[in-house]
Amino acid sequence: MPTLSTTFALLRERQACEDGYKKLAKHLGGVRKYGATTPIPLATIVESNGLDDAFWSLRAVPEAQKAARDKPARLFACDCAERVLPHYEAQYPKDSRVRDCIAVARRYANGQATDIEMAAARDAAGAAAWAAAWAAWA
Repeated sequence: MPTLSTTFALLRERQACEDGYKKLAKHLGGVRKYGATTPIPLATIVESNGLDDAFWSLRAVPEAQKAARDKPARLFACDCAERVLPHYEAQYPKDSRVRDCIAVARRYANGQATDIEMAAARDAAGAAAWAAAWAAWA
């Protein structure tokens, strides 16, 4: 898998937070010295600014890297959802819509599910979320 990167120019264009931008610039010796269009590996942003800023920086990768960005980002989102899934299932043990949605999202990230399957899974998980919210409110 190619190394994902961004640049100071792309971070500025995507309106990165000023504090994070300055912290990264300091870590790399300044924007002028490093270069506004010199690639910055996202691993460098993790080292300098932490995981939150690195994840945010996924929105500022060059156009040519967007396909490479989407798969690991989608799989990471599936991993996060699976980690909290037991909390939902403890409350709603007979509702498999959220689990099913995660499975479809994982298949989609791996190129094994269609846009139509993904949309149906998203709608089902959304309905499950609304039902849970409604039950909590009632």
